[in-house]
Amino acid sequence: MKLNIGCGLNKVKGFINIDKYAASNPDQVIDAEITPWPFESDQIDEVLFNHSLEHMGADTEVFLNIMKELYRVCKPGAKIQINVPHPRHDSYLGDPTHVRIISPQVLSLFSKKLNQQLATEGVPNTPLGIYLDIDFEIKHVKQMLEEEYLMLFQQKKISERELVKMISERNNIVTEYQITLEVIK
Repeated sequence: MKLNIGCGLNKVKGFINIDKYAASNPDQVIDAEITPWPFESDQIDEVLFNHSLEHMGADTEVFLNIMKELYRVCKPGAKIQINVPHPRHDSYLGDPTHVRIISPQVLSLFSKKLNQQLATEGVPNTPLGIYLDIDFEIKHVKQMLEEEYLMLFQQKKISERELVKMISERNNIVTEYQITLEVIK
């Protein structure tokens, strides 16, 4: 079974398209911020959050409950695809319904392996995977660049090192993150 959570008007064939707004005509009207979700444990093979997860979990406990519920309903090895606007892009900053920054750094906190590694190194990150007894591994991260910066990089007018520095210092270079997680059980 596959879920497209927070589908809005973007339905995906082969997925159960869920949204809290009936006006978007989803397959099922479900508010993902209200847990538990109406799915059995270890039932879901794949989940898609396509520009939706950043709209959920303004309250930290609500966000953590979403992550716990996502873990509960997914089968071992389930794939979770998360596409979100980059937090330093106007597409994120200009939408008042964006309530939660979603980034690889945030999602890495739900990896038990990384939690243990960072604890050993004395890094003070919050080990949410250990605290919540959930485990997600980041399998792939893609940063989608604005066309101008993509062309500069492809034409070798800026190096990868320069691009990385620019991304950390400036807005409107990366449009979105595409992050793939795997459920570890």
